[in-house]
Order: sequence, then structure tokens, then C-alpha cells
Amino acid sequence: MRPHLPPLNALKAFEAAARHESFTRAAEELCVTQGAVSHQVKALEAELAIKLFNRERQRLIITEAGRDYLAVVRDALDRIAIGTERLLQRQNAGVLTVSTSPDFAAKWLVHRLGHFAEAHPDIDLRISATLHHVDFAREEVDLAVRHGDGNWPGLDTVRLSSEQLFAVCSPKLLSVRRRLAKPADILKFPLIHMDSRTDWNNWLREAGLDEAGVMHGPVLNRASMVIDAAINGQGIALARTTLAAWDLIKGHLVRPFVLALPLAKTYWIICPKATANLPKIVTFRDWLLAEASSDLRQLQRKGWALKSSTSSK
Repeated sequence: MRPHLPPLNALKAFEAAARHESFTRAAEELCVTQGAVSHQVKALEAELAIKLFNRERQRLIITEAGRDYLAVVRDALDRIAIGTERLLQRQNAGVLTVSTSPDFAAKWLVHRLGHFAEAHPDIDLRISATLHHVDFAREEVDLAVRHGDGNWPGLDTVRLSSEQLFAVCSPKLLSVRRRLAKPADILKFPLIHMDSRTDWNNWLREAGLDEAGVMHGPVLNRASMVIDAAINGQGIALARTTLAAWDLIKGHLVRPFVLALPLAKTYWIICPKATANLPKIVTFRDWLLAEASSDLRQLQRKGWALKSSTSSK
């Protein structure tokens, strides 16, 4: 059982009065009346049954017992202040563990981490790239970026961006004889597939083309691999807005046609509701949204009609 402790306000009044050797100046520091400080000190003396001050001709003189106790109280208050500051620093800075999918980490996040580190040197980012959806109750993860429909009950969710699916390729493919003048010209090239051939079936159908030509080309199981294969000139791929944005902006990829399929699912920033307003989480979330908005503006300057839809659920 914890020993009885005097009231914190009484200890603060005693420490301030001893430091200033004045109830009046202690009251000014603590933003209370002189009478309140005097009352707190008298109550503390009564509780301890020890005289802490002598009052002599409007002077406040600390007793020997009071001086000994002051050392203890000052040390305790200093420890509380230091501990509180460290706690607040951990909320504003310190380690921030972020879970993302491997594709998002590889094609969107890692290129930008240097910018975040320069702007926020007090936040030590730890990135965990994994396919499984994080369990915030069991894992030491502060925030996650996940692809889906935004339906994560009990969690704070903010949409990072809207998504479309469109054809991309290396600019090198546009300079060879087999030019991409019309959508049908796509069938002259290998088509790079993600998991199955369904996306290309849908794109070709929307373009009014025969789907029979979709059967050629490699099938890869990671979106980042599909994009990298396209950058390498291995064929034409279908890519989602978010994952392709960096390489489109940098000129590693081009969009040969404006045709794009809207997608219901996109990337979401998620975290527990209880921690959603922690300063370091707010800082990182705001940075993610600013980066996504910057991508959108740069892509729109290239003439591509993309909708901004960063919103909470």
C-alpha cells in the first residue's frame, strides 16, 4: 500500500514560497492569491506536524526541517517535470512505427522518406512492409496504410487518394517502329498482367477491342513488379494511380492512352481512434495527404483528369 502523500498543490506552494522566501511572490508565480499560498503551507505544516517557516517581521524564513524537506520536494517535482516532458516528447516526436503493404512501401513511400526526415527530424520512422493487416491491440504499430474499401470498424480511417486503372509503358516503347497510335496497337506488345488477365480483359473491352489478344504476356503477383517490368520496357502494364504516380511524374513511365477505369478500392490511412490526434500521428498523416495532393496536381498538369477525394470515413 502506497504511503499517504501530501496534496500536490500544497507541495508546490511550499516549494515556491521557499524559493522566493515570500508568499506574495510565490502567489504571483502560481497565479493564485497570497492567502491561498499561505493557507496551503499552513495546511501542510498541520498535516506534517512540523513547522516549515518562521514568520519574522514580514519575512519568511525557512526552518532547518523545512530546508531538509525542501530538498526532497524539489527533487520530486523536478522528476515529475522531467517525466512529463519526456512523455509529451514521445507523443510529439520519438519513434513512429508505420505498417504498409510491400507494394506501397516500394513504389510510393521509400522515395519520399528523405523529405519527411528533413522536415521532421524529431520523428524516428520505422517502416514495416507486410501483407497482413495490422492488429493495433497486439502489435507495436502506430499507423498503417492499407488498400481496401475503407471499412475498418472501430478505427480512424482517412482516404489517401482516389484510384484509376490505366495503361502505362516505358517511354522507350513510344520511339520504336511499333507506335502506339490507337488502343489496338497495344496488342503488338507483350501485356504484363497482375495475378490474372482480368484487368486487361476489362480494359480492352472498355476500349472496344477483342479480348482474345489478352492472353500473351507474363503474369506477376506483385503490383510493384508489374510497374518495374513496364519501366524496364518489357511490355505494357495496367497500373493504379497511387503506385504509378512517382514513376509517371519522374518520366520513367508514360500513359499512351487516356482511357482509365475507375476503381472502388484505394489506399487508406488507418490508426486507433484513441491515438488519432497524437501530434506525431497527425504530423505523419498530414504529410502523407500533402504528398498525395502534390502527386495529383503534377499529374493533372500533364492533362490527366484525376479526382481528388481525400476524406475521412
